[in-house]
Amino acid sequence: MTDKLEGYKGKTRDFLKKNNIEIWDIILVKTKRTELEGILLPRNEYASPNYIEIKLENNYNVGISIAEVESITKKGKREAKYKIPEKKFPKNSDLPNIKLLGTGGTVASRLDYTTGAVIPSFTPGELFSAVPELADICNLDCEIVFEILSENMKPEYWQQLALKVKEAIDSGIDGIIIGHGTDTMSFTSAALSFMLKDLSIPVVLTGSQRSSDRPSSDAALNLQNAAVVAGSDIAEVVVAMLGSSSHDYGLIHRGTLVRKMHSSLRSTFRTIDDIPLGMVRDRKIKIFKNNYNKRSKRETTLKSEFETKIALIYEYPNIQNELIEFYIDKGYKGIVIAGTGLGHVGTDIYPSIERAIQEDVTVLMTTQTIHGFVGMHVYSTGRELLNLGVIPGKNLIPEVGYVKLGWVLGQTSDPKEIKELLLTNIANEFIDRELPIAFNYNIDQLLADKKL
Repeated sequence: MTDKLEGYKGKTRDFLKKNNIEIWDIILVKTKRTELEGILLPRNEYASPNYIEIKLENNYNVGISIAEVESITKKGKREAKYKIPEKKFPKNSDLPNIKLLGTGGTVASRLDYTTGAVIPSFTPGELFSAVPELADICNLDCEIVFEILSENMKPEYWQQLALKVKEAIDSGIDGIIIGHGTDTMSFTSAALSFMLKDLSIPVVLTGSQRSSDRPSSDAALNLQNAAVVAGSDIAEVVVAMLGSSSHDYGLIHRGTLVRKMHSSLRSTFRTIDDIPLGMVRDRKIKIFKNNYNKRSKRETTLKSEFETKIALIYEYPNIQNELIEFYIDKGYKGIVIAGTGLGHVGTDIYPSIERAIQEDVTVLMTTQTIHGFVGMHVYSTGRELLNLGVIPGKNLIPEVGYVKLGWVLGQTSDPKEIKELLLTNIANEFIDRELPIAFNYNIDQLLADKKL
């Protein structure tokens, strides 16, 4: 039998039972300060037991301390319906044919009220119903490749996704959108950038910071902006996400230069060391950088081999040799170090780094400052590491360094070729220099100053 007061405990549960109130009842709650009307929701099992939770007419949820409730009245019942009906997407021969590949993530999720967690739920077809504006932008088809939370992403999933992209391209599709969780989106965008050689159409990753059933969700606008980019002439792997919290435009980031920079802000994604490729506002694209690969008839090839036995290690005070030796002893083929400053580590771990390189473990240096370049010729520490055989990662973001090293080691085991590939600009991961305006840029200000 379903618990009619799921998640409610102790005095709060007793109070609701006494007043014959059940979950999904429409109730009027009078407190010492206000009156609130809404639907009684199930409670998060980990939440404080001293509150009731209701969904207001405006779709926001509010918690009310039971100690403040003066009276509670049942006015009706309306069980929440989270299932969005699937609708056949209309076709327009004048619009580009776009394929959405679903992988899960918040852009395709809802809130689970029994646990308080965001869980995968909506299928891409349901999202089409929820965002009818997409029909004005493109003809949209969809396929669920897998349905996972992005923290569960693995190299084998990148390979599956790259294969699906290749198959879609070969079918004659005009552009591809990938719905993805934001937490590891930059890893996936980098992986696809390396795995898909000579890309002929746009491949656009997008997601949302807030689940689709919330009024403040960015899912709908991100999907619309992604569809606009997928129909453009930008034949690269890019990330299209909100550029401001006011929902007035989205930014287009190269897949190997982008990072999630805030845990909860909707405008969380930023291009690192450079400005974005462009922006989308009112369904129109403004390009900031003209050196992008354009849509063409060229043959896209798949090079998805990937070495999974690689590690990403952050330098920290008192780091021990045994940490690196663990990976050597476990047979790892590569280690990416996110060093301090210009690419440094404490001299105490030189012996383990030297052993790693002598045993054919590739060591790639990046910087944990995120912005800026590795500069290993500046101080003696850097020069000593270069002398040991550490490879400088230039401006690679640590996670992009991790992905690139795994991809390179999937292509070759020859030390000379490994170093050559790591130092070659394969997917626009390297830039010539950091732009002075790239650190903490503000697009609106740059536009106002006519710098873009």
